[in-house]
Amino acid sequence: MSEMITADLVDLDLSADTKEAAARALAERMVTLGRVTDLEGFLADVAAREAQMPTGLDGGIGIPHCRSEHVTEPTLAFGRSAAGIDFGAADGPADLIFLIAAPAGADDAHLTILSSLARKLMNAEFTDGLRAVGDAEGAAALIRGDEQPAADGTGTATADAAGSGTSDKSDRPEGSENSDSSAGPTEDPTDSVVTPVAASAGAATGTTATGTTGAATTDAATTDAGASDAGADTSGEGARPFRIVAVTSCPTGIAHTYMAAEALESAGREAGVEIEVEPQGSAGFTRLDPAVIAAADGVIFAHDVPVREKERFAGKPTVDTGVKAGINRPAELIAEVRGKAERGEATAAAAPGGTPVERTGESGEGYGTKLRKWLMSGVSYMVPFVAAGGLLIALGFAIGGYEINKAPSVMEHFVWTQADSWGALLFQIGGVAFGFLVPVLAGYIAYGMADRPGLVPGFVGGSISLTINAGFLGGLAAGLIAGAVVLAIQRVRIPAALRGIMPVVVIPLISSAVVGFLMFVVIGKPIAEAQNAMTDWLNGLTGTNAILLGTLLGLMMCFDLGGPVNKVAYTFATAGIAVASPSDSAMKIMAAVMAAGMVPPLAMALATTVRGKLFNRTERENGKAAWVLGASFISEGAIPFAAADPLRVIPASMVGGAVTGALSMAFGATLRAPHGGIFVVPLIGNPLLYLVAIAAGVCVTAALVIILKGLRKPVPGTLGATGGEGSAASAAEPKQPVAA
Repeated sequence: MSEMITADLVDLDLSADTKEAAARALAERMVTLGRVTDLEGFLADVAAREAQMPTGLDGGIGIPHCRSEHVTEPTLAFGRSAAGIDFGAADGPADLIFLIAAPAGADDAHLTILSSLARKLMNAEFTDGLRAVGDAEGAAALIRGDEQPAADGTGTATADAAGSGTSDKSDRPEGSENSDSSAGPTEDPTDSVVTPVAASAGAATGTTATGTTGAATTDAATTDAGASDAGADTSGEGARPFRIVAVTSCPTGIAHTYMAAEALESAGREAGVEIEVEPQGSAGFTRLDPAVIAAADGVIFAHDVPVREKERFAGKPTVDTGVKAGINRPAELIAEVRGKAERGEATAAAAPGGTPVERTGESGEGYGTKLRKWLMSGVSYMVPFVAAGGLLIALGFAIGGYEINKAPSVMEHFVWTQADSWGALLFQIGGVAFGFLVPVLAGYIAYGMADRPGLVPGFVGGSISLTINAGFLGGLAAGLIAGAVVLAIQRVRIPAALRGIMPVVVIPLISSAVVGFLMFVVIGKPIAEAQNAMTDWLNGLTGTNAILLGTLLGLMMCFDLGGPVNKVAYTFATAGIAVASPSDSAMKIMAAVMAAGMVPPLAMALATTVRGKLFNRTERENGKAAWVLGASFISEGAIPFAAADPLRVIPASMVGGAVTGALSMAFGATLRAPHGGIFVVPLIGNPLLYLVAIAAGVCVTAALVIILKGLRKPVPGTLGATGGEGSAASAAEPKQPVAA
């Protein structure tokens, strides 16, 4: 343990009767040695950590700990209480108390040392040795690892020696009694994180250890065989043991994280299962090998803070619990996940990469990539408001006519039997939903940058954007500014007394004031002028200019089929109609965007119907579904075809989309609804010509796909065949795999 603990930091006769008094007594020793600069400030940080979750553990252990700016270097103090002190453990008072003090900026090496102590605490020989040691210097040496818990002088802890030092305190963490004691006390506690199988191969069980490799191996083999007989193998692969991956984490990331990892590994060895743990601690974490996760039969999450990159474990039987459960009852968790695996219970598969916010800010990404993800975070949360509000407004117009926007408030006038009243109701509800578009966009851009602290200034900035008529562009700027301001505030060193109110008072107050000042006084007016200039430009588009814009939007909608470029075009269109009285040009743009987005899936559905032999069986089945998806304006319906043959499908889709976008603008079709496909045709201006534009683009894309695929026949008569010939055809077409 380096010199983080010395004899001066050990009190073998701790007389305190409360956890606060115990922390104070041990902290005073740290102050005396200059390890802590402000006793009261440090104790406040300890109390704040204790308030998050009690630090008492089963087996008579208390581990108060915290990070604090009042700590000069990583320090550990140890106290032993004869009467016991209540630290909130289920089995009663603690007689072994460890006060862990980490500097606010502790480096990875020191945190790794602290984590190794946490692992030692799960070893019964280690804790028994601390209960039996007679002097402070010996206790400090034992904690540092200078002395071994065994007293026979051989350097190897035997079962009898470990037993002789056992106190009358029988309650210890589950799974620790039969831990891998034969591996020797010089074993690096961190090694077991990545080598639980190797450790179990040489483990002796109970008191049958003889100290010889052969005996230990025989016992371990017997244990594994028993586990197999008990049903550990749920995969049908014969002798393969049950495999578990686990993640542990706690608020501080110093003690409980690593103790839970050690407890799970020890219980896993005892149960005869393979278990690999990813402790997500303060020193960062090393991701489990994806191959290990893929091969796992079950997952255990023992955590008090969100599991990072949780989507990696989707689709497997999962037990999700608190970190203390991982420490106190690891055997139960293992049994529970095995039971879920036997019953076939699995978590629902998450979307690749999780939510947009969860995908932001990954290490190693460039600023451009992060910026795109931040913006897409806001757009993804805004789209449901667009769809709900836009469709309600469109229905309001359909029922009440185009004068419905002049109707009085339904609070003042509503007649149950009049269609106009119902139209006004739908229109006004939709208008309220539309009022959230820019604030939601700004708020969740800030959320993508700075997590929850960014929400308040983001929403405030977005609302100000509406107030000053800065619109969509103002919302983008407000979200980015809000996220940047919060990130800047979080980098400032804050006095300990203010830390508790930072998330709920200080950060929202300061960030909202800064964002509000910038939006009202500095950048709001220029953005509003730019927004007005863009609106005027769109309103002035006629003839060739409008057709060129429709062509560009069509190309964008079909480039990545629901990806970022597609979303940029869609957001541009919806921003134009997200007002009570959108301009004619804005409604034309919305019509062109939706029409072009319908082309790829409808074209692929048509192509599979006309020339089915050019497609394999799976693609033909996907083509049937693409009819409905395309008609509903879900561009993603063409993704299976684009993934299988991108060099033919995507260019063909872009050509058809460009044709449809240009024709829609040329025909002057308008649309107030931001979604709906053919189901909102009654709400479209010039609906017949609009359908002609869609049909033209669909035919162009389908024809191009058929021509391009027809030029690439590998062997006459093999494409599209079924049965054995179908298999041969698939083998002959490595560039066109069957879509999943």
